[in-house]
Amino acid sequence: MSGLTMTAADARLIAGVDEAGRGPLAGPVFAAAVILDPDLDIPGIGDSKKIGPRQREALEVLIKARCLAWSVAYASAAEIDAINILQASLLAMRRAVEGLTRRPELVLVDGNRPPVCACPVQTIVRGDASVPVIGAASILAKVARDRLMCELDQAYPGYGFALHKGYPTLLHRAALRQLGPCPEHRRTFGPVRALL
Repeated sequence: MSGLTMTAADARLIAGVDEAGRGPLAGPVFAAAVILDPDLDIPGIGDSKKIGPRQREALEVLIKARCLAWSVAYASAAEIDAINILQASLLAMRRAVEGLTRRPELVLVDGNRPPVCACPVQTIVRGDASVPVIGAASILAKVARDRLMCELDQAYPGYGFALHKGYPTLLHRAALRQLGPCPEHRRTFGPVRALL
């Protein structure tokens, strides 16, 4: 929790924030910020990693249609290499919050490290599974990142980005060894660095 002590009970406009893509060897890290309408329930929201792709995409449409505000942002592979994955994740989160069309009174973030924001921030470990507004952000970030990785699969054929989304699977590691890194690979990550 930041030095400010506003609680969720005090705030009317609460933004949930989560990231997607800290572990992959390629592509940006994404973050989303969402302000849900407290009067509209969206069943099925939860940790995006436990929801199938089709359900995530259906929920993305519902969340965007029914929320009060949403924003998706990212930090590039080059930024990840320049400032490290943790700082890049926090940067993407800050960009997502700053991109909201409404200013939240409180930001709830999944995890234990808060981004720098102009309003109070509270961190919640495993918040994507327990707090709907964070779960909604988790879904938007994951869907946006997966969509971009499918586009990168077209731009850089042979790596299988549409299949593994940049994660270090056996297929991805084999493609890396055969083709070498592409511009979207994170050069500071061990398996990529070893090939440079």
